[in-house]
Amino acid sequence: MNFRDGAHNLYHIIVAIRYLGLQLLWYFLQIIVSAWYYILIAGNIFESYFISYGVLKKYKSLHIGKLQYLAIVIESEDAHQTSKVVKLLQWLDSVGVKNVCLYDMNGVLKKSKETIFQTLKNAKSIEEVNEDVTHHAPDHMTLEFISYVDGKEAVAKAANLIFVKNFKQHNIGGVLDHQISLEPHLNQALQIVGCKGPEPDLLLVYGLVRSHLGFPAWRIRYTEIVHMGSLNFMRYGSLIKAIYNFTKVRHNYGT
Repeated sequence: MNFRDGAHNLYHIIVAIRYLGLQLLWYFLQIIVSAWYYILIAGNIFESYFISYGVLKKYKSLHIGKLQYLAIVIESEDAHQTSKVVKLLQWLDSVGVKNVCLYDMNGVLKKSKETIFQTLKNAKSIEEVNEDVTHHAPDHMTLEFISYVDGKEAVAKAANLIFVKNFKQHNIGGVLDHQISLEPHLNQALQIVGCKGPEPDLLLVYGLVRSHLGFPAWRIRYTEIVHMGSLNFMRYGSLIKAIYNFTKVRHNYGT
């Protein structure tokens, strides 16, 4: 009995040591990952400051002509900070970005657009520009304001147009096309109802969530999306880096 009791106790001791060892290993891995994460954050902050003060020379040569249309997605809670949004637009204007689409889910930015236009004297609404916004004269900045509701209404209008057209064709003896809602037909319908809109080359997301937050999907088929973190911690250097990286990549969109 003593031998069995001793073996049983030894077994429990080994199990406890093993469990303790696994816990220590797990905590050690957590410390390493957390340390690496904070090192990356610190590195990005220092790099951002170096870019802002012109220490990193390569970021001074921006081929801004490759960025014809830029979209900015902001979480609705952060979108209330109009002063930060204006500052972000001023940074973009200073580097030559002239066509910007501002989006948040709840339409906060749309409600603040009068204040934004009063502050940015050279900015115009996309509705005021008659020509193709991606080819307008670079003497002003063109701004577009959209929200999640705009996307829902656009899809509803386009779907209704497709249904009516298909129903009319069926009534006059045509064949009911059950596949008419394919992408080409939807794009054409969106164009007809005036909801197609320019497709952004680059989309910057300011928020905690790595998502485009409901930005109209049909407008970002070939768009490069970059998560920028919270608007509260926006940095000029990070903005320049995102634009620079976009302009340095060769984009093959196909035919």
